[in-house]
Amino acid sequence: MTFDPEQIVTFIREQSQRPMKIKELATALEIPRSDYGRFRQVIRQLLESGELVKLKRNRIGLAARMDILVGEISVTRGGTGFVAREAEVDVMIPPSDMATAMDGDRVMVRLTGQRSGRQTAAVIRVVQRADRNIIGIFHKSRQLCFVRPDNPRFQRDLYIPPSETAGAADGEKVVAVLSAWDNPYQNPVGSVRERLGLPGDPGVDMLSVVRSFGLSEEFPAKVVHQAETARAAMTSVEMERRLDLTRECVYTIDPADAKDHDDAVSVEEVTGGFRLGVHIADVSYFVAADSALDKEAFERGNSVYLPGMVIPMLPEVLSNDVCSLKPNRKRLAFSVFIDFDRRGKMLSWRLDDTVIKSRARLSYEDVQAFFDDSAANTRVARVAESLTVARRLAKLLSKRRFAHGSLDFDLPEAKIILNRRGEVLELGSRIRLESHRLVEEFMLAANRAVALEVFRKAQPFLYRVHDRPDMEKLEAFSEMMTRLGHRFVVSPDMKPLAFARFLDQVKDRPEADFVNELMLRSMQKAVYQRRNIGHFGLAFTHYTHFTSPIRRYPDLLVHRLLRRLQHGKYPAAFARHVVSVIDHVGRHCSETERTAESAERQAIKVKQAAYMARHLGDEFDGVISGVTSYGFFVRLDNMGAEGLVRMSTIDDDYYRFEEKQHRMVGRASRRCFRLGDGIRVGVLKVDKTNSEIDLFVIPPKVKRTGQGRRKRTIGTRRRKTGRK
Repeated sequence: MTFDPEQIVTFIREQSQRPMKIKELATALEIPRSDYGRFRQVIRQLLESGELVKLKRNRIGLAARMDILVGEISVTRGGTGFVAREAEVDVMIPPSDMATAMDGDRVMVRLTGQRSGRQTAAVIRVVQRADRNIIGIFHKSRQLCFVRPDNPRFQRDLYIPPSETAGAADGEKVVAVLSAWDNPYQNPVGSVRERLGLPGDPGVDMLSVVRSFGLSEEFPAKVVHQAETARAAMTSVEMERRLDLTRECVYTIDPADAKDHDDAVSVEEVTGGFRLGVHIADVSYFVAADSALDKEAFERGNSVYLPGMVIPMLPEVLSNDVCSLKPNRKRLAFSVFIDFDRRGKMLSWRLDDTVIKSRARLSYEDVQAFFDDSAANTRVARVAESLTVARRLAKLLSKRRFAHGSLDFDLPEAKIILNRRGEVLELGSRIRLESHRLVEEFMLAANRAVALEVFRKAQPFLYRVHDRPDMEKLEAFSEMMTRLGHRFVVSPDMKPLAFARFLDQVKDRPEADFVNELMLRSMQKAVYQRRNIGHFGLAFTHYTHFTSPIRRYPDLLVHRLLRRLQHGKYPAAFARHVVSVIDHVGRHCSETERTAESAERQAIKVKQAAYMARHLGDEFDGVISGVTSYGFFVRLDNMGAEGLVRMSTIDDDYYRFEEKQHRMVGRASRRCFRLGDGIRVGVLKVDKTNSEIDLFVIPPKVKRTGQGRRKRTIGTRRRKTGRK
């Protein structure tokens, strides 16, 4: 007999009037005596997970009814912990009540009262330690060895016994793991797992990021072997079975340094409109479900792109060769053909297994040069006619999408140029070209068509969904816009078009980037799930991810699901477990996506800090991107880097923080530092360990008036014409 833990919890919640002993609970649930041992094991698992708690006299009760909460704890740099609650404000755990909990641990906390209007709690016990690497500097003295963590969320140094140092030298960057920590009055104990090298050595900075997020650079030998033998699967019999597109005008458009080309396009004018072909590398043909190769790809979830390096989801023999849609090579593809009318309205679509041969490997810059001056670029000559048609279609699709309320958060993206040693030569911001938008429109159309195709079959599927914004966050955003002088009225039934129109109204204002960023923060996170609730940000009722199976596992699963649905419905044997497969992939890949994004952000900050450390005292122009009680943040123009001007460094006046107006105002001079203001700053210091940049304000220039009096220019809002 098997016992469903969820059924046990439901019974206690709905039918049990009081805490019960395990034997009483077994009797109430009519558990046979022969199954009592296994029943106790399930109860023990529920106690370990924190859903149930053991009370006095060995009685079992629901944690939620005993003012006990179980969840993952997030720790701030100041040592305060927070545990999330469904539909309620997070519970706060003061540093004195943290016990031995560390950031990311699953903990059990008891609610203790209120502080400043927020529910507080104390950690009772750590239910489960997070599977973490602790990256830090190894220190060695005559008395002891310890690791000082780089991450300020880890508040305590890690004591390393002499036998667990792995031979690390004083001052080395190492990877350590926690061995034990039971007493909050003593330091945690750990061991060195890996020596990374001295902090300034080439590659150590990115390796530290990779290890801190638990990313895997190397593939297991069995996985590599399966990938290397996959080439033989592309037989002549398979190619003859497929629709032959090798004579069609198909081409790829990617970043100049891209090695994995997983999508190609073809565009032509047809009677009454346009026909778009989006041809995607048929990874599912080479990666068998449940193989070692497939399991490794699932664990990774996606490729991770860091400055100067890529951690691929698939071994390079597949991602950069066998599956990559290289020019003038026959490649297997899964293609979607979409017909549009002359206004860009989607009329019909079909999917097919194909063989393609790309005519050209184009970069975004190649295509943009052709758009800017068709006579100036010869690299696109073989596909010039198709590109001209593609440009017209892409403009129609963009116009139509934005008219329906699709949001376009055109935020600056960091650009980092490195030398061969991984040192930063230049910081900048990537310019979003028309050629980027063209590819984006075609991929969106393909993803939407595939989602519509499956939805009409009424079968379980993996969708990419984006829920409606949370009203509490929307109201906070609206209030902030009011303080900045904008009117944004919110309601529970708001349509995407209202957001799009507001962004259009502020697009030429100096604070436009920050309004975009603040609105984006007020939105929900897009996730993968089986229940289709549409994609709010894109204003699509149906959407999935189909176009990047080389670098995203959900796309690979979507390809497999489509194959299973070729005859209308899933085969009976597959249908019995498809729901659990979809749900499992959706949850896991939503999490790996968040991890990848966090790693990418951290890696960029590391490189930006390293670059700015070489520019101490240098001056830069920027825009105030945030104001706090202790200072304000400045985003440097055309660099992507952000630093903090601490209030303590501004000594020309006493400044008052006005939270509602998002500004600091001098008490005597009335000098104002406000969100969105242009400002000139210098680099004061850089903490490369924590990737923090401290800035100072360059004193305003002194001008002389016509009467010979001196006049100071103070920070004012930058005009559009003054922005770079």
